[in-house]
Amino acid sequence: MSDTNDNKQTEGIVAKRNIKDCVFTNMFGDKKYLMQMYKALHPEDDETTENELSIVTLENVLVNDLYNDLGFTVGEKLICLVEAQSTWTMNILIRVILYYAKTLKEYIDENSIDLYASTKASVPKPEFYVVYTGQRKSRPETINLSEEFFEGKLTGMDITVNMLYGEKDDIIGEYVTFTKIYNEQCKIHGRTEQAVRETIRICKDRNVLKEYLESREKEVIDMMVTLFDEEKIMKAHDKTVLEQGISQGIEQGIIALILDNLEDGKTEEVIISKLEKRFGLSKEDAEEYFGKYAN
Repeated sequence: MSDTNDNKQTEGIVAKRNIKDCVFTNMFGDKKYLMQMYKALHPEDDETTENELSIVTLENVLVNDLYNDLGFTVGEKLICLVEAQSTWTMNILIRVILYYAKTLKEYIDENSIDLYASTKASVPKPEFYVVYTGQRKSRPETINLSEEFFEGKLTGMDITVNMLYGEKDDIIGEYVTFTKIYNEQCKIHGRTEQAVRETIRICKDRNVLKEYLESREKEVIDMMVTLFDEEKIMKAHDKTVLEQGISQGIEQGIIALILDNLEDGKTEEVIISKLEKRFGLSKEDAEEYFGKYAN
């Protein structure tokens, strides 16, 4: 098949907005790569095995349900929550609290821990991380709830999130490099399948996530590419909602003008004339509105 035909077949195919998040959750949802992440987070631990890792990522069952990028336990000693983030926001501190509360509740239920017993419950130590794929600039090593939201004052609860910028030669660093290569290709080719394929090619050439991309190339391409531009769909939806709101607002204004002028004793002819001038209505439409709301 010619390149021309290939281009025609892929015309209109647009990369998903959350492409990088898809790769993040897909790759680290595999214990093989999750183990590499854990080793990057805890290089001092030579004893933990892959079998001791359990994925506890919150699933998006309902549209508005709470879900995170990655959660895993390390035996009974750790609960690790890891978020991938390309935009800088301190609100991640609040979100992490919600993720941890739900994850801990599920852990307690699954392990039949009685919180009303007289003996102290045993739960894993929590650790929170953000893999930040934007520009490092002067970003801190950690961010803290009390410092960011309560001027450093002691509160009834506090959390610290460790920021990871992919500056080390490990799988986290490779993932961050992957996102940067993808961003570069999008600048050249737009959010298209070509950008996706070029990203995979370049990453394999540079030995960036090479094993993962080679073993799952078709799956990764299918996952990263969609027939629908989700961003355009959302913009179209937002525009429709806005237009509906404006339309409803105009109608409320028409009703108010009719009722206010009737109360002031204005005649039908005067009110219809005002409707025409203020709302740009035809005489027929103004008469229809008057007949609808004047009685």
